[in-house]
Amino acid sequence: MAPRIRCSALPSRRRLLLPACVLGLSLAVALQLWQALAPRVAVEIPRLGLKPLSGHLERLFWSGHDDEGLRQSDAANGNSSSASSSPASLIELARELGGRVLTMRDDHEEYFVRTPAGALCFREGSLHPEAPSSLPAPVGAVGGVGLEPNASSGPSAPPAAGCACRAGWHGRHCSVPSVVHYSNLGARHRAALAPRAAPRRVVNAVNVNHEMELLEARLHELNDTVDVFLVCESNFTAFGEVRRLHFLSALLSGAFDFVRHKIHYVFLDHFPSGGRADGWIADEYLRTFATRDGLARLSGLRDDDVFVINDADELPSREALLFARLHDGWPEPFALHLRRSLYGFFWKQPGSLDVLAGSTVGALREVYGGDGIMLRRRHYYDMPRFRDYERRSGTRMEQWSVGTASRHAGWHCSWCFPPEGVRTKLVSAQNGDFPRWGDYPEKLDLDFIKNLIRTGGWFDGTGAGMLPIANPAEKMYAPWYVLENPKRFGHLLRNPYL
Repeated sequence: MAPRIRCSALPSRRRLLLPACVLGLSLAVALQLWQALAPRVAVEIPRLGLKPLSGHLERLFWSGHDDEGLRQSDAANGNSSSASSSPASLIELARELGGRVLTMRDDHEEYFVRTPAGALCFREGSLHPEAPSSLPAPVGAVGGVGLEPNASSGPSAPPAAGCACRAGWHGRHCSVPSVVHYSNLGARHRAALAPRAAPRRVVNAVNVNHEMELLEARLHELNDTVDVFLVCESNFTAFGEVRRLHFLSALLSGAFDFVRHKIHYVFLDHFPSGGRADGWIADEYLRTFATRDGLARLSGLRDDDVFVINDADELPSREALLFARLHDGWPEPFALHLRRSLYGFFWKQPGSLDVLAGSTVGALREVYGGDGIMLRRRHYYDMPRFRDYERRSGTRMEQWSVGTASRHAGWHCSWCFPPEGVRTKLVSAQNGDFPRWGDYPEKLDLDFIKNLIRTGGWFDGTGAGMLPIANPAEKMYAPWYVLENPKRFGHLLRNPYL
């Protein structure tokens, strides 16, 4: 029998080495086990409704704090929270992210191709795009888009040595989408349209409260068109109550990892003076702060880049912003005709919401003082510096609208939440736009809200049964990401109470 050796009899170095070896072996076994199980875990976590750990682990190394509250995010149902549900560590992280500078990057993708016959064609809008080649400079040499006001909406036969357009695309280069082709763009500007040698960068600014589903749809719809999503969040509601940071919690959980590199976080950690008494002060201040703070921390932003500001329930279509990205010659500012829906895409309201949404960064800075709310709510000709901007830029300001009342350039889905989310919006609304339905306890009853969704009625008791049920087969029924995920967005695609 081999003699037993007591640990105390071992040399001190060997006594220290033995636990280290055991620990190393244990870690190696754990790593092998994780590699074997990781694919299954990645599948099982979403199926079980659990949140991935990646965001929490990243945050542990990122900020040095663990936040148990992140595991209890109620972003999905939109429930409002008390002050205790916004941990100090999360607020500290929000302030850190809200102070970072993001550097704008150029897009080097070739959107236009030169055919062997010499035509310059937009790859996405052309039937037979050839191998890409560089767009010649200067852009003016291209000779304009050549948009015909009354061209057919179907596939067009190419002119001599020209481009053959797919359905929904128009112009000499097949680069003009139908929402622009049928818009109120004047003949002078149609003739001046020309493809750019290099794309503009697009910044889309949005303030969020608890609209996580619509935000997710926006990020997917515009991911390949927008360069920076400027997302502003506050730890106060528009009414002035403390709220949980739903978006930041979702961001840290990994929900938006597919677009995280494009998200520029703006954190508003205070409520404006006078905003409780006059809700419109708070409403406007949210957008003013988002624009000025967010743009001040964007490095490399150029005057010819595009700035678009939306409410959280306003979703531009990809084609509308792609056109602005790839062309010179369009007038500014521009509005968007949005398809109007209530409680979900199944209740279609008549007409469209024609809302001012965008301009170049140069016009935003010089004409509107870098204030997004001025862009949305003030006529350019009421602004004192618009003539100076016209002289400096060599352009003439002229408001126009992308789309028409029947050809929409996006979606406005108003009150599009489950009943709990509708209630959260009621109690979060600013102290303005009266009557403020969140002040009426009976309007907060979930059964009352469910009945509104069922009938399409309004909070004052009117409108029940008056709205037409939308046809899911129509082209602009809902954003493509919503349509492709019916299990996740089923309550927005079809009325859950009919």
